[in-house]
Amino acid sequence: MREKAGIAIISRRTFVVSAIAAAGLTPLLVYAQNSGSMTLERSQKFQDEFAKLLGGATPVKDKITVDLPELAENGNFVPITISVDSPMTDADHVTAIHILATANPVALIATFHLSPINGVARVQSRIRLAKTEDVVTLAKLSSGAMLIATTPVKVTIGGCGI
Repeated sequence: MREKAGIAIISRRTFVVSAIAAAGLTPLLVYAQNSGSMTLERSQKFQDEFAKLLGGATPVKDKITVDLPELAENGNFVPITISVDSPMTDADHVTAIHILATANPVALIATFHLSPINGVARVQSRIRLAKTEDVVTLAKLSSGAMLIATTPVKVTIGGCGI
């Protein structure tokens, strides 16, 4: 904060945080702490879509790398890169990568269909997040197995109209 002729000049970030606090919207920025881990709401829409995509399979937390910022100042465009460790051969490859958000109005953000011709199981995009929430990534393998990765993202300005 600088002062110029008796007028305080503050950064846009300081202004936005102050405005959010003044409006009483700080609960949107607060995580519930449960023994050191974050607990975020999971909407019914997310739970239904998640169950539909799994189709009764039990996902394994393995071989997925998700590059996603921990803090997104604007939920309108959050960059994401997903890589799955797979040989991408005819016998063993990733057939689909699904991206879900636990609190968006529409839970399924994107589905990418892959085949051995891709050579590498890697996708990159920008996603929209409504508020602070988890981004869940599912990878379906040619064997029918499902892989999962969950990444929490703090959003200061929502992007889905919330």
